[in-house]
Amino acid sequence: MSFKDEMKAKVEEIEKQIRSFLPGEKGFQKTIFEAMNYSVLAGGKRLRPLLMQESCRLFGREGKEIVPFLAAIEMIHTSSLVHDDLPAMDADEYRRGRKTTWVVYGEDMAILAGDALMIYAFETAARAFRDTDRPDLVGRCIGILAEKTGIYGMIGGQTVDVEMTGKPVPEDKLDFIYRLKTGALLEASMMIGAVLGGATEEQISLMEQVASDVGLAFQIQDDILDVTSTSEVLGKPVGSDEKNEKTTYVTLKGLAEAREKVEFYSRRAAAALESLPVRNEFLEELLLMLMTREK
Repeated sequence: MSFKDEMKAKVEEIEKQIRSFLPGEKGFQKTIFEAMNYSVLAGGKRLRPLLMQESCRLFGREGKEIVPFLAAIEMIHTSSLVHDDLPAMDADEYRRGRKTTWVVYGEDMAILAGDALMIYAFETAARAFRDTDRPDLVGRCIGILAEKTGIYGMIGGQTVDVEMTGKPVPEDKLDFIYRLKTGALLEASMMIGAVLGGATEEQISLMEQVASDVGLAFQIQDDILDVTSTSEVLGKPVGSDEKNEKTTYVTLKGLAEAREKVEFYSRRAAAALESLPVRNEFLEELLLMLMTREK
């Protein structure tokens, strides 16, 4: 089976698992359920749950307790996209080739949907306690998920990103934004997979560093695509960074150096992964694809 076919099959299975946790669209508050489901089911490659699953398989132990975490990480990622698209943030009207949540359901309901998805993610993750003989590992993973989502993770990065909009951003602060805003959830994905897979403390730390480098390469590549690709290819508006007067690696260093940075972080992540005594060739190829993607 080719990598492309294998990835398609894995993503289809993850898609089914995510759908199994989504709320039914009924009751007086059904509008929030509809907005949540519309947001989660908007498509996407399901990269974070895929990274989590493959990181777990890398270390050989895969129990049923990972499934709620696969859904939870995608809910948190989706919540961040719903909020990013809001008029007060990036004011984007399209995401993944269709209208964003706030355009369809209104700004007020989109705010609530983003909030609801983040809370519901932890409700979903907590269901792992029902399906495990290692509640200590599940508890640790919920802690990782919270830390990487919150003020010391994704939300911390978003905060600095919003504050610096329209202002010159030095490279060290841009690195900080990217490591938290984008890298934190990738770190959570690979760390949770490693923990549930039975990795050692040293191996969990290594996976965190791999994910951090992957996140930087991913975000810098996103900067590149924002000025070199098209809305049709990406499924979202291009040129939004310039429109919102955001400093990116491209505006800071230029295209050539931005591409060099992608290559540097990609090589470092690959080398760290290869240093492990275990291998997962699919994970290695997935990370390479993620860091050098064209859409």
